[in-house]
Amino acid sequence: MVIKTDLCSFSEWRIYPGHGRRFVAKDGRLFYYLNQKSRAFSARKIKSQEIQWTVAWRRLNKKIKTDEGAKKRRIRNLKVQRAIVGISLEEIRRRRKEDDKTRKAQAEQAAREIKDRKQKQIEASKKKPAAAQKVAQKAEVKAQQKAQKGAAKANKGKK
Repeated sequence: MVIKTDLCSFSEWRIYPGHGRRFVAKDGRLFYYLNQKSRAFSARKIKSQEIQWTVAWRRLNKKIKTDEGAKKRRIRNLKVQRAIVGISLEEIRRRRKEDDKTRKAQAEQAAREIKDRKQKQIEASKKKPAAAQKVAQKAEVKAQQKAQKGAAKANKGKK
């Protein structure tokens, strides 16, 4: 048969049925005291860690082994994955599952595409000088025409 016991609010000793007292504070909190000694120390606002016969003092001074298992059993935060602005959540998961071979193949293909683009730009730049020469020639012609018009105006002003 299991006997329901409470813990003393000051000494943390077990209080068996028929023993101890309950104290209800003004704010409604319940305190259980094993005996008048514990109640008096608590009323005087003395810390239980300072009194040698309390469980709190024994725990603080490493006279009692405390359960380390309770500390280890904490709730761990779960990682929540969210989609990033250009990629959906399914796309992120798919990329994580890819193996190294496919990643390398994709990287090589991307590198080839970049090289092809650069090659096309180089070829286009070789063709552009001819077009650029035509534009430069047109600009020179326009500059000469403006110079001739300016000279004609200057001649009219001298006459």
